Amino acid sequence: GSRMKITLKLHAKLSECLPAEARNSGTLALDVDSGATVASLIAQFNVPPNLCHLVLIDGVFVPPAARATRMLAEGETLTIWPPVAGG
Repeated sequence: GSRMKITLKLHAKLSECLPAEARNSGTLALDVDSGATVASLIAQFNVPPNLCHLVLIDGVFVPPAARATRMLAEGETLTIWPPVAGG
């Protein structure tokens, strides 16, 4: 299959799931199979699904029910926030 470039951003504690070189920025440029879904990327990086509180693609909220079917497209940015205490 074909490949595409996307950006993965993991915030707060979730950045610990990223490779060492990406932890400071919390941002990782990825080359993934086209057809990769939000859920497949979460699984690939062993991000605990219960900590994926807020999932956004290019700033648009992806509800939990859609994560298994929402496929990413070339150039999109997947951003995941854990539940954050306080403001």
